Amino acid sequence: MRYTLEGDTVILTDCTNFNIAETLECGQCFRYEKLTENEYHIIAHERSLFIRQTSEKILFYKTILQEFEDIWIPYFDLNRDYRAVKETLAANDLVMRDAVEHAGGIHILRQDPWECLVSFIISQNNNIPRIRKITDALAKRFGRRIEDDAYAFPTTDELARASLDELLDCKTGFRAKYISEAAKKAASGEFDLNALNDMPSEAAREALMTIKGVGAKIADCVLLFALGRTEVFPTDVWIKRVSQHFYFNKQDASVTEIHKLASNRFGEYAGFAQQYLYVYAREFQKNL
Repeated sequence: MRYTLEGDTVILTDCTNFNIAETLECGQCFRYEKLTENEYHIIAHERSLFIRQTSEKILFYKTILQEFEDIWIPYFDLNRDYRAVKETLAANDLVMRDAVEHAGGIHILRQDPWECLVSFIISQNNNIPRIRKITDALAKRFGRRIEDDAYAFPTTDELARASLDELLDCKTGFRAKYISEAAKKAASGEFDLNALNDMPSEAAREALMTIKGVGAKIADCVLLFALGRTEVFPTDVWIKRVSQHFYFNKQDASVTEIHKLASNRFGEYAGFAQQYLYVYAREFQKNL
């Protein structure tokens, strides 16, 4: 990875395996706005970032070098060799070979665990545009204003103080009570998000599922998109259908069977495989 600083812009020139549009628009995060073609405004980790990609480079602007190195390199997982990940996945799997060619610029983001948890609670029976609107509404209502007229995602304390009616005003619907309970448990210390870092993935999944409204899929999203547990394979209805289509001869398979296949076939790279499949399979929606 090669990058230089020019004024308030960091310029990344070695980016053949990183596509910002594919990374942001694959359903793993929600606090972004598309400004123009290949240009986005991102809010993450209480920071505001503008990012633009050309055929030769990626520009991260309105940032400084230390912030880029401390926040944005980990957030975008820029130190990982994604070429090696894709080569490993595609080596003996024709489906993955096509998938990584189709959406090979995806990176797995390293998000804030609290924001990730609430975002995926909101994702239940929801679509991406509405999830984005609701998370932005929560930030503007309860979060702290930062630069560029943007708002940080509210902390556990800030959401714990919100009433159900206030949460409902943000169009959270039936999810309001789940958000409220999660915030109060996290703010009081009854649920320790930081402790998840020291737990094996299975134990961390079980701990997350003690929060009302959090099932295995939401827990796995937090594990993958916030805690870096790349061996997990979040499985919703769509991924279940995709997996059955490509790996079970279009026959019904349980989530347990799908997870076993993902573990055996993809191992520590199962989370990457899930994201490549998610985007690749969009091209086959009519057939799935």
